[in-house]
Amino acid sequence: MHIALDDPTSPDVLPLLEEHLRDMWATSPPESVHALDPQTLSGPAISFFTVREGGTLLGCGALKELSPNHGELKSMRTSTEHRGRGVATTLLEHLVAEARARGYATVSLETGVEDYFEPARRLYERHGFTPVAPFADYTDDPNSAYYSLNL
Repeated sequence: MHIALDDPTSPDVLPLLEEHLRDMWATSPPESVHALDPQTLSGPAISFFTVREGGTLLGCGALKELSPNHGELKSMRTSTEHRGRGVATTLLEHLVAEARARGYATVSLETGVEDYFEPARRLYERHGFTPVAPFADYTDDPNSAYYSLNL
């Protein structure tokens, strides 16, 4: 698996992000959907990465700078046909290493509380993320779970 910076508006990435957004809107109430669209993921404070194998897109994720010492994971997604192969673990480890390399003291994330998000919560917890109060611009939301990892 190869991870590299990429363009979230690339033709082969757009369907994966569209699938991600569709699932978020189908799973969570509208006020609790915090997934970013491809144009926002192209912003200057966000580094967007893809995981590929032999040119095939396996997944994606982003690291958003909240402050010089705090990053946020965004848009972690493994394509449906490549789940169960360690794509999410590989990408998460890469994003945490990138956060460390940038000198962040903390990396945080928001995910849902619905059963759909249980595998994601287990992944984050296995990698040392612990539940925290809402951070950055998030508010107390019964449909959101917030996690941080002190680096």
